[in-house]
Amino acid sequence: MAKKVALLQGNEACAHGALYAGCRFFGGYPITPSTEVAEVMAVELPKIGGTFIQMEDEIGAMASILGAALTGAKAFTATSGPGMSLKQELIGYACMAEIPCVIVNVMRGGPSTGMPTGPSQSDVMQARWGTHGDHPAIALAPSSCQEIFSETVRAFNLAETYRMPVQILLDEINGHMRERIEIPEPGDLEVLNRQLPTVAPEDYKPFDDTQGDVPPLAAFGSDYRYHVTGLNKAADGFPTSKPELVDAEKRRQLRKIEANQAHIEKNEEYRVEDAEVILVAYGTISRSARAAVDHLRNDGIKAGLFRPITLWPFPEKRMARLAEQARAIVVPEMNLGQLILEIERATRRVCPVEGIGRVDGELITPAEIVAKVKEVL
Repeated sequence: MAKKVALLQGNEACAHGALYAGCRFFGGYPITPSTEVAEVMAVELPKIGGTFIQMEDEIGAMASILGAALTGAKAFTATSGPGMSLKQELIGYACMAEIPCVIVNVMRGGPSTGMPTGPSQSDVMQARWGTHGDHPAIALAPSSCQEIFSETVRAFNLAETYRMPVQILLDEINGHMRERIEIPEPGDLEVLNRQLPTVAPEDYKPFDDTQGDVPPLAAFGSDYRYHVTGLNKAADGFPTSKPELVDAEKRRQLRKIEANQAHIEKNEEYRVEDAEVILVAYGTISRSARAAVDHLRNDGIKAGLFRPITLWPFPEKRMARLAEQARAIVVPEMNLGQLILEIERATRRVCPVEGIGRVDGELITPAEIVAKVKEVL
């Protein structure tokens, strides 16, 4: 049977990936360059019994998806840099209350209003540390429209599996470019749902660690009634300031990601087996980097590409191993140095680590990367 194909923008592919994953609630607020995600959801959700709502602002949009998620719905929102700044308090609430949801950030330059219609990769560190406190983070950075579709499905799977917010980092280029994609049939891609409680409602505790590091989550509006708070809490959900309970809660939340990093982590490697120069690039810029690898190989320079698709948690073990074989690592990114900081930390600078930063709203080209590699060598 011939595959169903479509010519979709990256933002449109993201919306269709969410629908494939079972998303039935979108709460958002229009903002360049992410608005097409909301436009598709506004059209498609009502057709399948889902709900689209445009809120009064980005804070309300984030609050709406948390409420929907607690009732049992798969929920997401889409925004850009300024909207992400406004959402941070409620992202922190989602981390503390362990509410599964997906947040799409189509990155643009900043700070503040910045360059609304220009590309950037300016929110990499914000995705990890945007909200205060110790908490785990998962952030994905797909590069192509096909991958945006599949990684959106995976983002929902991760959110539901680990009961936490998951971010997808696009940018203006891959959010707005159009590519041919194959639409998977139902069942072609794995779709996961959250673990539901098996105990009686009167015995249910929403943060009971005897059920594992990811406690089952009951739906509000069902027979299960429980307390949700942004405060540190005991297993029953009610606030506590007992040091031993607060410490155990924070460590459990971190452990549920750290202990499962092999399941969460996803990377692509291109011609790295014998590479002496490793390019580390993600999202749109990885496409330029891949072309640069081929150009460098044609010039007799053994280059390879390491592309982290999962930015957080950061693939530090693999990065450290690659550094041991490399004469140099070059990191092109559309900012003035964000992921490079993690690469320097993970590799302990056993080889030179050089960056290419660009913040003028233009793409880093393969030629720029080739020139930088030759300069470093």
